[in-house]
Amino acid sequence: MTEAITGWHAHIYYDPASTRSMAAALREAIGARFPDALLGRWHDVPVGPHPCAMYQVAFPPSLFPSLVPFLALHRAGLVVLVHPETGRARADHAEHALWMGQVLPLRLDVLPV
Repeated sequence: MTEAITGWHAHIYYDPASTRSMAAALREAIGARFPDALLGRWHDVPVGPHPCAMYQVAFPPSLFPSLVPFLALHRAGLVVLVHPETGRARADHAEHALWMGQVLPLRLDVLPV
């Protein structure tokens, strides 16, 4: 059974002390190139299932073919998690996740099944 993907999230991980400026440059580039993407708040501390600082980029399925390759080529060594939005948060973050760079251990227990 194929579940409907209603949107996508990209989580851009960074270290507030050493790579925040790189994350900011990537964020600015995303905002300039993809006006239909929604740039989420900066989180300089772990939040939800995420083990370190990050910000989220929410985008519609129509942007996937251009935004995900852009992230792959311009992430400047930052770790990026891309996952679909299907209404099943735990599965979206664990089973359907796409990672660029190191796979980070998520706190999946805080997500609904």
